[in-house]
Amino acid sequence: MLHPRLIAALSAACLLSLAACTAAKTPARLDEASLEAKAMAIHDRILSLDTHADTPGNMLRPNWDIGRRHVAGQPGSGQIDLPRMKEGRLDALFFAAFVGQGPLTAEAYAKARDRAFLQIEAVDKMCAAYPQLIGKAATPAEAFRLKKDGRLAAFVGLENGYPIGTDLSLVEAFARRGVRYITLCHSADNQICDSATDRRDPEDRGLSDFGREVVAACNRRGIMVDVSHISDRSFFDVLRASRAPVIATHSCCRALCDNPRNLSDEMIRALARNGGVLQVCFLSGYLRPPKPNPEREKALKDLEAKYGPRRSLAAVADEGLRAKAMAEYQAVNRNFPEERATVSDIADHIDHIVKLVGLDHVGIGTDFDGGGGVDGCSDVSEMFRVTVELLRRGYVEAQVRKIWGENTMRVLGKVIEIAEKS
Repeated sequence: MLHPRLIAALSAACLLSLAACTAAKTPARLDEASLEAKAMAIHDRILSLDTHADTPGNMLRPNWDIGRRHVAGQPGSGQIDLPRMKEGRLDALFFAAFVGQGPLTAEAYAKARDRAFLQIEAVDKMCAAYPQLIGKAATPAEAFRLKKDGRLAAFVGLENGYPIGTDLSLVEAFARRGVRYITLCHSADNQICDSATDRRDPEDRGLSDFGREVVAACNRRGIMVDVSHISDRSFFDVLRASRAPVIATHSCCRALCDNPRNLSDEMIRALARNGGVLQVCFLSGYLRPPKPNPEREKALKDLEAKYGPRRSLAAVADEGLRAKAMAEYQAVNRNFPEERATVSDIADHIDHIVKLVGLDHVGIGTDFDGGGGVDGCSDVSEMFRVTVELLRRGYVEAQVRKIWGENTMRVLGKVIEIAEKS
């Protein structure tokens, strides 16, 4: 039988051990809470910018109101609206007027042009309907002024140069409507350049002669050239052709995820020498190699054969057909879910770029409403969680400021400066 004093000593040791375990756990919880509070405070002081979201496609839908808060994850809710932008501490967004690739004919070019201008008009209407919440911006100064006024900033980008057709004057027309970057192509080769994901013609032909004229016109008009989606040869052709820094509005690092849409280390170094910025995309398939999922792959392939790629559905004029196709794509996601990337994966790509070329050449481009979204940051209301992860990894406010917007604003300012000297 144990002596009473020994029992008392053992009891005291147990209590001390339990207290130590509790103390060890408590700071971790407090640290997470303090990191979140610190992230929010930083976002209150800096300009946070997302360089790519396909939200204008939602803005054309009947009865969908970007000024109303939609419940995240619900069918048709989308990933971005103005109330959720405020919640997630996102100050500025490039609303991408996206047009899917079609035939290289005069009639198809005209339809694509009209579709692009319709989406730009939707951004203008949003700013007119909610002037107390958001204003249109075309320069860094305008974005910072809107932030100071407590309002959001709406920039406009054109995803896919296809709507330009063969009419170079349309670059000027898009510039007058506030377009501040043009993604030269999308998922297929077009009249401007070859795509990273279209090898029906096995030869990568790069930037066309007309594409060089488009790049020069962008340089003259203060429009950033976006090299996301373009082929490797097209990428290097653009760097040789452009007099101004270029950007990759929503891409990732090929070294971490071997996807043709991502940039190799050689490309990232070349982009840095050009003075440009790579904005990390939140699309799982670009962030880490997907695990085999044959049932999902077959179901998606069948739907693509039936309706075309999901990314092209925003260009479908028939709202009923578009809704039917979207519902079937969503059913595939429910029935055969893919393992999504995480906020940590996003930070891994940021880390890789920083280690490779430094802090001045990395930004954020979610591709929300176009396939982007990861566990921990599935819509714009959760954007601050990326900052939480960066803080956890030791980044400080000055570095976070660069990543979240300062780098891209530097490039836009330089592009405008070069245009003004033309």
